[in-house]
Amino acid sequence: MTPGTWSWAQSGPRSVADFGGSLFTMRCDTRNATVTLERRAQGAAGRVTMGITTMQETHTVTTEARQGYYVATLPARSPILDDMAFTRGRFALSTQGQPTLYIPSWTEVSRVIEDCR
Repeated sequence: MTPGTWSWAQSGPRSVADFGGSLFTMRCDTRNATVTLERRAQGAAGRVTMGITTMQETHTVTTEARQGYYVATLPARSPILDDMAFTRGRFALSTQGQPTLYIPSWTEVSRVIEDCR
């Protein structure tokens, strides 16, 4: 398990869940009904794939580098988000050139997703 805890906050029209001091962040944009996944990354550049492994399945999303993070935006009803929320215990994030993160699936994950729906 990657060390850290979740926190949740409302920021204007956004519901935000943060893990490990911004190691991984989920942001709901209620205006666009999207959830943005942000994974901190040393030397983030260009586009890379991020694998999201849950108890149900491994999904792959394309990310783009933004200010030290790899970022992917998903529709709020994406089955990937459901798998992250309902996985048993934790999910894994693997990104090229970065250590794999093993993140607990606490209620903050579900909260952000539900706020977007």
